[in-house]
Amino acid sequence: MRAAVLVGVDRIDVREVACESPAPREILVRVTAVGLCGTDFHIVAGHANYNRDARGRPVPLTDAPQILGHEIAGVVEAVGTDVRDLTTGDRVVVDQGRNCVSEARSPLCEYCAGGDSHQCEFYREHGITGLPGGLAEFLTIPAVNAVRVTSDLEPAVLALTEPLGCVVHSSDVLARAPARYARPRSIVILGAGPAGLLFVQYLRQVLGFDGVLLVSEPNARKRALAERFGAETIDPNQNDIAVVVEERTHGRHAELLIEATGSGPAFATIAGLIRKQATVLMYGHGHAGVDLSVLNALQFLEPTLLSPVGASGGHVADGRPSTYVRALRLIEQGQVDVAPMITHRYTSLDAVARVFAGEHRAPDYVKGVVTL
Repeated sequence: MRAAVLVGVDRIDVREVACESPAPREILVRVTAVGLCGTDFHIVAGHANYNRDARGRPVPLTDAPQILGHEIAGVVEAVGTDVRDLTTGDRVVVDQGRNCVSEARSPLCEYCAGGDSHQCEFYREHGITGLPGGLAEFLTIPAVNAVRVTSDLEPAVLALTEPLGCVVHSSDVLARAPARYARPRSIVILGAGPAGLLFVQYLRQVLGFDGVLLVSEPNARKRALAERFGAETIDPNQNDIAVVVEERTHGRHAELLIEATGSGPAFATIAGLIRKQATVLMYGHGHAGVDLSVLNALQFLEPTLLSPVGASGGHVADGRPSTYVRALRLIEQGQVDVAPMITHRYTSLDAVARVFAGEHRAPDYVKGVVTL
């Protein structure tokens, strides 16, 4: 099969690779769409490598090239001999994380038993930790990692189940947290990339939040989408964010702040935006360009800091990942509208290298999806 293979920093080659046949409990998925995520861009640029050896050391790309892509929709091409609940031709979305339930491991590790599948003691992840991902024509996964699609939505839209699942998980973590402001009346989101925009929709359309919702974003197209989805926006290049937040919250500041940029300078502004003992949900990753001293002012406010990762969660009765099931249904039922976020579509693996070479930095770029 053909695959876009990361062979070095900023080096992607489209080449022929082996297509793995499904084991008895596995299925072979023909990939129809793959969302391009910020994590992918970090890995390609050499800012991160999550493929680790037994001692936790990064495995160089020269030793183990990687096939990225973890936001995946596809069609079942073949099923293993023990698979009874999926058949060839079924449309599915993929939970890229292999955990105890995926591998039929017994007993479950403490994380899987507690409903935190993406923190599994033995966790591995397609497209991130070295297992082959979705930027290929086919992908072999455990059957329980595939959630059947029940609508006729296009594959590009379905691929955004995974990033919405991450927001669903983050919201679950937030709901469980022992915080002073368990029911915040003022929320600030830093960043209106795909994650920030999904948070806006989830807060407004799913949770029914009707309080002050402010989004700070320098890009005009992303601000327009945030406003369309129900937020007020701030251009940080034209306004002092702290002043606007103080005005809109009548001097109380934000009771909940969601950091969805991964920007170090943005992180440094948090202390000036929140109320004492507010909750800070650290969603973005990266935060380069600042040192730990940015925590000094933040710690003094005694906030509740949360750092959820991925689309973690428990499992429904048939072993499918509950977070992905919920996220997919929200998209299928129209409660969360991801289609307007997809600004760039690529119809070939041959276009992947061009995207990672810098096209994602275009001012009109919000979310890219590769469709095969």
